Amino acid sequence: MVDGLLTVVRSAMGYVARVAQNHPRRIAAGMASLLLAGTGLSYAVATLAPDANKLPIRTVVETVDTLALAPQSDALAQQAFRLYRTDQTRSADTVDALLKRLGISDPNAAAFLRKDPLAQQHLLGRVGRNVSAEADANSTLVSLNVRWSPEDDGKFKRLSIQQTPAGLQSKLETLPLSASTRLASGTIQSSLFAATDEAQIPDAIAVQVAEIFSGDIDFHHALRKGDRFSVVYETLEGDGEPLRTGRVISAEFFNAGKTYQAVWFQEALGQSTSSATHSLTKGGYYTLAGESLRRAFLASPMAFSRVTSGFKMRFHPILQTWRAHLGVDYGAATGTPVRTVGDGVVEFAGVQNGFGNVVIVKHTGSQTTLYAHLSRIQVKRGQTVRQGQNVGLVGSTGWATGPHLHFEFRVNGAHKDPLTLARQSAPVPVSASVKPQFDKVAQLARSQLNAAALLQIGSVQ
Repeated sequence: MVDGLLTVVRSAMGYVARVAQNHPRRIAAGMASLLLAGTGLSYAVATLAPDANKLPIRTVVETVDTLALAPQSDALAQQAFRLYRTDQTRSADTVDALLKRLGISDPNAAAFLRKDPLAQQHLLGRVGRNVSAEADANSTLVSLNVRWSPEDDGKFKRLSIQQTPAGLQSKLETLPLSASTRLASGTIQSSLFAATDEAQIPDAIAVQVAEIFSGDIDFHHALRKGDRFSVVYETLEGDGEPLRTGRVISAEFFNAGKTYQAVWFQEALGQSTSSATHSLTKGGYYTLAGESLRRAFLASPMAFSRVTSGFKMRFHPILQTWRAHLGVDYGAATGTPVRTVGDGVVEFAGVQNGFGNVVIVKHTGSQTTLYAHLSRIQVKRGQTVRQGQNVGLVGSTGWATGPHLHFEFRVNGAHKDPLTLARQSAPVPVSASVKPQFDKVAQLARSQLNAAALLQIGSVQ
C-alpha cells in the first residue's frame, strides 16, 4: 500500500513540474490552494502513525541502595552553626544584662568583660553604642564588636573581642567612616518633627532642614498642614552599620504654595602653587539657581521652639501693665541650647538686672543681639563667636515666670524686630568661575529630589 502511494506521489510531482514549465500562472494559483489544504494533508499523514493507546506497556524495576545514615549524621554534626545578634548599649547595662540581650550564655565571656580594661572603658555604662555578637550553637561567645563615632572627624572606633586559641582577646581600632546617600520625603500634618518621624528621618536631619530654610520659612508658626518636603542626606557607616547622620545634600520644601530648594556646594578656592590639589572653602547651601541661602543673621536663636511673645505691645506678666515688648520670647525647656544668630564678639556675659544671666553679642557695624534668662552662660566676654555657635542654655533666671529665652536685636541702640532683620540681608551668588561646576551639582540634585518625591507618591498609592 505504501509503495503504491509513493508511485502516485512521484507521478504527481512530475506532472506538476511539466505544468509549471508550460503554465506558470496556473501553478501559482495551485500552490496557494495546496497551502490552504496543508493542514488537512498533514492530518492525513499523521493518522498513519500507530495509536499510542495500543502500544505495549513494560514495567522496569531497579534496585536503589540508600546511603548510610551514620555518615550523614556525622557530616551534620561537623557543621558549625553561628548565631548573630545586634543591639545598642544602655546606661544601666551590666555584663549579664547585655549578654542576655545578645543571646549569649557564657560564664567565661562574662568574667572576661568584667576584668578587661578596654571593655570597662568603652562598653559598660556607655549609651547608644552599636554592639554585634556572634555565638556558636551552645550560645558561647565567638566574637563581639562595639562601634561608635565620638567625633565629627569622619572616623569611628571599633572595640573587637575575639575568641582565640589563647582565649578571649580585645583590641581597639580607629577606622574611616563610609558615607551612603539616602532619599526621603514627607508631608506636614502637625509639625516638622512629627512628619520626619513618620518618614523615618533622623532628628538631626530635620534640624538641618529647618536651618537651611530658616531664612525663608518661619518654622515656629508658618508651617501649614499639607506642606511637603523631600530631602537627600548622608548616613555615615562603620563596617556597613549606620553610626551617625551626615550632611543634608539637597532639600526641597513646599510651604504656603511656594517651593524652596537647596543644595550643598563647596566652592574651590583656587589652585595651590605647590601641588596639583586645591583647597576648599567651608561650603554652604545654595538655591538651584546658584543663590546662597546663608544670610547675615539666622531667623531664630534656637533650632526648634515656639514664639510665646512677639515684637509688639503686651501685658507684662510680672509688672501687670501694658508695655512694649522690645524683643521676641521663645518657649523652650530648661537646658535647650541657645545660639548666636550671626558672627560677632561677645560684648557682655553675666548677670544684668531683670534679664538674669545674659549674653550680648556685637556684630558688624552697630548691630547687637541679646540673649536673656539663661540657665547657663557658655561664652566669655571678648570671645569671637560664629553664626550658630551655642552661647548658653535656656533658663528662667531674672524676671521670668518660667523657662524661656528673651531675644533682642538692636541697631545703634534702638530695638528692631529680629524676624524682619533676619530676612533683609541679601544672598550672595556662587562665583562665575565655578558656575559650570555648580550647574552639574544642581542638575544631580534635581534628579535626586524628584526621586525622593516619588517615594512618597509610591507609598501613598
